[in-house]
Formats: sequence, structure tokens, C-alpha cells
Amino acid sequence: MEELRSLVECMAKALVDAPNEVRVAQIEGEQTTVIELKVAKSDIGKIIGKEGRTARSLRTIVAAVSTKLKKRSVLEILE
Repeated sequence: MEELRSLVECMAKALVDAPNEVRVAQIEGEQTTVIELKVAKSDIGKIIGKEGRTARSLRTIVAAVSTKLKKRSVLEILE
């Protein structure tokens, strides 16, 4: 699941103004893996996007990749 964490990190760094402040943590549960994304306060709007479209797209990509890996994963965006 390391590739999923690095994918989220790569996508987030491409979207924000302060890529060095992007932090991605992976928490393994029994059935689900939680990917926590934390960015600089000034970049939170870029990650969420208009009406949450960017966040929804990121979550869709995470879901698609985790389905391919036969795992269950969710993306949490921390403020």
C-alpha cells in the first residue's frame, strides 16, 4: 500500500503552492486503510477545490487504485 501513499503525495504536491508542507500518513486498520493528507493552511482550498470537486476526484482515484489492489482505502483531508 506504500504506492497508494506516494500516489496521493505526488498528486497533492502537484496541486499546492507549498509542496514541501504536504504530509501523507497511512493508518492500517483491520479492513480499511486510512490515508491522511495534511497541507499548509493556505493550500487547503486548492486540495478541496470548488464545491469539493478536487477532493472528490482525489478520493475517486484512491478508491480505484485500492480496488485494483484488492484493498479498501479512504482519503481523509486534515485541516
